Amino acid sequence: MRRKFRGSALVMLIAVTGCSSETPPEPTPSPTDSQTMTPTPTFSPEEIAVDAMTTEERAASVVMGHIPSTDPEEVGDYMRSGLGGFILMGSNVEGDQEQLQALTEGLIVDEDLPPLIAIDQEGGDVSRLPWDDLPGGRQLQGSDPEDVQNTFEDRANLVVDAGANVNLGIVADVPADSADFIASRALGADPPSSAANVQAAVTGEQGVVFSTLKHFPGHGAAPGDSHFELPSTDLSLELWREADAVPFAAGVDAGAELLMFGHLVFSSVDDAPASLSERWHDIARSELGFEGVCITDDLGMLLSAGDDEYQDPVQNAVRAIDAGSDMVLMIAGSTPETAGDMAAGIAEAVENGTLSEERLREAAIRVMSLRLQLAG
Repeated sequence: MRRKFRGSALVMLIAVTGCSSETPPEPTPSPTDSQTMTPTPTFSPEEIAVDAMTTEERAASVVMGHIPSTDPEEVGDYMRSGLGGFILMGSNVEGDQEQLQALTEGLIVDEDLPPLIAIDQEGGDVSRLPWDDLPGGRQLQGSDPEDVQNTFEDRANLVVDAGANVNLGIVADVPADSADFIASRALGADPPSSAANVQAAVTGEQGVVFSTLKHFPGHGAAPGDSHFELPSTDLSLELWREADAVPFAAGVDAGAELLMFGHLVFSSVDDAPASLSERWHDIARSELGFEGVCITDDLGMLLSAGDDEYQDPVQNAVRAIDAGSDMVLMIAGSTPETAGDMAAGIAEAVENGTLSEERLREAAIRVMSLRLQLAG
């Protein structure tokens, strides 16, 4: 799945002469500082691709869209707007693997630049593929990490056989207790076991599909269901580092390519939900060392939370990118026009100075890096 770039070698042959009685030639003077050539900057393939885009194209490339269709032609028309990704939901699956494979093929309008095609295939309680009967969540808690690795390798193959290339399926949350909202989906009941299983899950998916850790910075510490409210906690950053951070750090170290930010409020760190928090994005980069794609959880969930501050989907998308997210997605409450409206809003924010051009470029480059790996 990863592309390899090969450089060409330049070989120089130098002839050595023997000593002679003739006066040796004057030595060639070394160049002065003013004569030293300035190295030509080198750019990565993803930088070159993004720099060739317009602002509108960059904005569309950081949006992951969705429409509830099973028609390959319809989803193909939808993706021609230049969206960087598509998330598959149950409404896209009406039959077997062959049906879904035909749909996902329709999503690819440019084989040289395929979109990120994502699916929430955790197994167990959250499963979009009816034919996935592998264990997930609570069934894997307490399992040997080797079994978890094998399970996620098998699941990754099911995902890629269906035509998806991103699994939003590794729950790195540490549940507060067995009755917690996220408990049945988590891979461990405590930080050490969760970390071991998260690491194993990423290793199992490696090289087959892109792995996603969720829901950063941790749903277990913030009680409540973020589909309908903004779960909140006053847990300190120090205690977070000792507990909820551990599985995420393990997944990052194992090589997960995406990190999903939850709509979770850690009031001791930031009053804004993590998905819209510059502070939490900085922690992910500087403390966890994450270098991949930061992606939001479904921004439609913010609308359901009922807070007046987060009722504008376009503004939520702009705020997320500005905070440090590289890709935004919205499902709940969306229409076929929503993703395009979000892209237009992001581009407009750059034009009016609300969002920096460099921040959008940075986000687009990270997304482009994954897409070019798929093309390779």
